[in-house]
Amino acid sequence: MSFSTVLPIWQAVQQRFHKTAKALPEQDLDLQSGSSTIGSLLRHNAEVEFMFAEWYFGRSIPEEAKAALSRGKEGNDEPPLNKEELIALLEASNDNLIEAMRSLTDEAWQQRVESSFGASSPLEAVGRLMYHTGIHSGQISFIQKNGRSQ
Repeated sequence: MSFSTVLPIWQAVQQRFHKTAKALPEQDLDLQSGSSTIGSLLRHNAEVEFMFAEWYFGRSIPEEAKAALSRGKEGNDEPPLNKEELIALLEASNDNLIEAMRSLTDEAWQQRVESSFGASSPLEAVGRLMYHTGIHSGQISFIQKNGRSQ
C-alpha cells in the first residue's frame, strides 16, 4: 500500500463531503436532531481528522486548528464557527491529513499504531475516517430533512 493508492480514494470521499458542506445554507448549520447540529457535525468531522493525523500519522494538531475547534463548545464564550470558517477548518483538516499520509513510507501503512482510540494501522485509520465521514454525511442529510432549528 502506498500514498499514491490511498489518496484518490480519500479524495473521492472528501470531495463529495466538502461539496455537500459548501452547498449548505448558512441557516442550516443550526438545524439539529437530538444534541447534534449540522454545524457541530462539520466541526466534529474536522476534529476527528486532526486527531487521527496526530494519533496514527504522528502529525501534531496546529495551534490555530485547536483554537477553531474549541469555539462554541461548552466553556468557550466565543461564538460557534460560521459556514465559511467551518469550510476552512474542513479544508485545513483535509490538507493536514494528506500531508501526514504523504510522509509515510509504504511499509508504515501496514504497521499498527496504539492510540487512545485503539490499535490500527494508518491504512485502517483512513478506512475508519472514510466510514466516519459517510456516517456524518448521512446525519447531515437526515437533519436537513427532519431537523429543527435551535
